[in-house]
Amino acid sequence: MTVHFIGAGPGDPDLITVRGLKLIEACPVCLYAGSLVPEAIVAAAPEGARVIDTAPMTLDEIMAEIEAAHARGEDVARVHSGDPSLYGAIAEQIRRLKEKDIPFDVTPGVPAFAAAAAALGQELTVPEIAQTVILTRTTMKSSDMPKGEDLETLGKSGATLAIHLSIRNLREIERQLVPLYGADCPVVVAYRVGWPDQSFIHGTLTDIREKVREAKITRTALIFVGRALQPQADFRDSALYHADHVHVLRPKKKKTAKTEA
Repeated sequence: MTVHFIGAGPGDPDLITVRGLKLIEACPVCLYAGSLVPEAIVAAAPEGARVIDTAPMTLDEIMAEIEAAHARGEDVARVHSGDPSLYGAIAEQIRRLKEKDIPFDVTPGVPAFAAAAAALGQELTVPEIAQTVILTRTTMKSSDMPKGEDLETLGKSGATLAIHLSIRNLREIERQLVPLYGADCPVVVAYRVGWPDQSFIHGTLTDIREKVREAKITRTALIFVGRALQPQADFRDSALYHADHVHVLRPKKKKTAKTEA
């Protein structure tokens, strides 16, 4: 018996991995975070499977279901949104599984920030503008941010920021980042990426809060901040495909000697 943590992707059933889908199709028990994982994904569970939405459940209740399945010798598909390694709350589940000697594995999924960038047709690392992406959040009702991970510290890098779980904290994001990125720095709010009603709001650090308020978005949104979101047209090409960039798969061409007449 194994507990399979599965990243379901951001919402679009087509974005789950082949491995993740096969595991859901094979497991007699499927526990899924219903507030973020659409039912269309867990509909692939086998006929007669025990399929439970864990959104209203506590950790103790979830673990009780897993332990009961373990006692029956049944595999469990534990389905999370996006990729389980990012704000997936799997660490505390894994800790308890280890205490109980219950085997587990993890299947990665498409994270929301990657799906959002794809939908925008956007590269987040533009040469000489931003070569770093920071995935973070802000302190709200959940656990506090560790020391040194506040936006004022992270923003000093100038990196592209993908700020999770913070759509109600835009005033504080503006306050901390305007001195570092500039008032006109591009911001994109990605709402319910991968779902049929996904939408994107484009603005700057100084006007995005009002635009989000008008759109009445209060949850399930990701905030991008950075100059790479709207680079000037004259940014340099990557060295990767440059004619003068030599590497093992594209060695320097030898000059041929001119033939004497």
